[in-house]
Parts: sequence; C-alpha cells; structure tokens
Amino acid sequence: MAKYIAVAGKGGVGKTTFTALLLRQMVHQKRGISVLAVDADPNANLGEALGLTVTATISELLEQTKDPKAIPEGMPKQIFIEYKLQQSLVETKDIDLLVMGGPQGAGCYCYPNDLLRKYIENIGDNYDFVVVDSEAGLEHISRRTIPRIDEMFVVSDSSARGIRSAGRVHELIRGLKSAVSNLHLIVTKTSEGTMESLSEEIERTGLSVIGDIPLDPLVVEYDLAGKPLFDLPEDAVSVKAVESILNRAGIFN
Repeated sequence: MAKYIAVAGKGGVGKTTFTALLLRQMVHQKRGISVLAVDADPNANLGEALGLTVTATISELLEQTKDPKAIPEGMPKQIFIEYKLQQSLVETKDIDLLVMGGPQGAGCYCYPNDLLRKYIENIGDNYDFVVVDSEAGLEHISRRTIPRIDEMFVVSDSSARGIRSAGRVHELIRGLKSAVSNLHLIVTKTSEGTMESLSEEIERTGLSVIGDIPLDPLVVEYDLAGKPLFDLPEDAVSVKAVESILNRAGIFN
C-alpha cells in the first residue's frame, strides 16, 4: 500500500521547493522505490522544479470531456476520460508526475472528479509513495480527490504573516473529513535567530515544528537560471535540511 504525503502552504513560502527536494531525497536515499508526484497547485510549477516537461494538465483534458463532439463515436464517456487521464501522466524512470492544473471554465466537474479520485486510488496502489504538492485551500483533499494523508507538511516562510497563514491551513485541515495521520510544520528561508523570534507565533498555530530550511543561495541561483532544483548538489544547505526533516519524520520507516 502506498504512503500518501501532502505538502501545503500559501504561495511563495517555498512549498514547491520543499516538495521537489523531498522527491529528490526519496530517489537518492531509497533507490528502487516507485514515486508518483501530484501537482495539485493551480499555479503548477513542480514539473519545472523536477526538470520534467508537462504537455497537458488534468483540468485541460477534463475540459475536453464537456464537449460531446470530442468523444469518439461509440466510446463510453468513462473510457474516454480514463484514456485522457492516462495521457496526462508524465512517466520517468525515477518519478511519475500528474499535474492537476487550474479551473478551465464554468460547469460541474463532479463526475470527472469522481473518476479522477478513483484513477488516483487505482494507480496509487502501484507506487510506494504518492507525494502531493497541494494548494493552500486544500480543495483536492477536501473533495477526497486524494484518498488519504499519512504525512502532511505545512510550509511557512520565516515571517509572522507566513506562520499565521500556516495556522489557518491547520484550521482547514482540522475541518476536513479526511484524516491526517501525522502533521508537521516546516519553516523556510531561515537565518540565525529566526526560530526563536517566531516561537510565540508558532505556538499559537498548534503545529509542531519538525525542522527549518535555511535560506540557500544555491536555490536562488537555480531559480534565476531556470535550473531544476532536483539537480541541487548533496552538500547544498537546503538538501541537507530536507534530509534531516525526512529522517525525523521517519518517512522511510
């Protein structure tokens, strides 16, 4: 059975950076495992962080199913949608990637979303890990598009506003019907004294800090050059920090 890991947080806090480095660590630390990455953030850029080319998002493909003329004559709608979903999967030797994408227009996605949930459940069973880069609103989790969460990391930057936003994400999580087995807070872009300064704000969130990721000049350099964060070297400050976080969380236990 796959272990489901979700990463949540508002835009700009380093959520996708952490997700990319989490996936990098999985591939490097536990060779031979199978990993499905799901980019559920409407502002999808996990593919770029991983160095993968995404040609279509799930929302784009599901939009096509709303046009009856797009479905080949004689093909059931369910089969057509499942075929389109399979087309959206980016497959590599290390990581497979599904990109949800944002809303494409008005109308109900209830039926396609139900099929999408079943599709992710079915293919999820083929992997050791399913890692979800979620949006701050947790829409796909609240709709149970993602079936369950074994580990959730809530990411904040090193600001009081960021920590307060993480607290609001925590409130959303507590209101979900889907159970979250383990919940952790990560603070990014830290420097000396940051965690002490934010200690009172962090305590108010009710979240337990599992680690912080210092501001890494290499991450800035790679982002400016458009280089995949997946290719960061082993001795990068951020890579070492993520390794420590995953070891503390016991992800591979």
